[in-house]
Amino acid sequence: MRLTPTERDRLLLFGAAGLARARRDRGLRLNVPEATALIADTVCEAARDGLRLAGAIEAARSVLGPDDVLPGVADIVTEVHVEAVFEDGSRLAVVTDPFGGRGGRREPDGPGHRAPGALLPGPEHAEPAAVVLLSVTNTAAVPVSVTSHFHFFEANPRLDFDREAAYGMRLAVPAGSSVRFGPGERQEVGLLPLGGERIAIGFAGLVDGPLDAPGAKEEALRRAAACGYLGAGPR
Repeated sequence: MRLTPTERDRLLLFGAAGLARARRDRGLRLNVPEATALIADTVCEAARDGLRLAGAIEAARSVLGPDDVLPGVADIVTEVHVEAVFEDGSRLAVVTDPFGGRGGRREPDGPGHRAPGALLPGPEHAEPAAVVLLSVTNTAAVPVSVTSHFHFFEANPRLDFDREAAYGMRLAVPAGSSVRFGPGERQEVGLLPLGGERIAIGFAGLVDGPLDAPGAKEEALRRAAACGYLGAGPR
């Protein structure tokens, strides 16, 4: 039997929803994928039965209550999105407040609530101030982006800056963010030392080991110059 990717996805959803129904019928409380599958499948089956979009969403919203799911699930699954085939074509159904249509006890909120998957605020973190300021020029014809924890010394060879000053350093920006250098653009960036055990593995392969090992910096500069990295030679 040949099935389209959409048909295969529908059968997978139907199977997951069937498992969720069987476990619910045994008195078990559902986890995130089980609850999500059951709600989404209810929308699809309601559409197959001829209900319109609003009616299918209402049916899905009433299929589970807070007591039917494990602690924390209602905090995680706040919306369920599923594309279903209605009589007037495929429509995206967005089921908001998916556990609010049936009565039941919601999990307690507050500082003492530690449900699985709950978002717990941590201490505020301030990014350390930069210890090195470098002027960087992108000589390439395309934009170049460098992420927060990339060993800046090994950044794109078409970026022209003082490589020696950038050895063992990363951008002084929040984790997961990046700095973009447009073609021909020159800008000043702040750098701070890489933390932890200060081992650089991968990146551009100019170090591949402890940053502070004897001779590591000199060998990295030699490799960078040999590979044509701008700013690796005498300035």
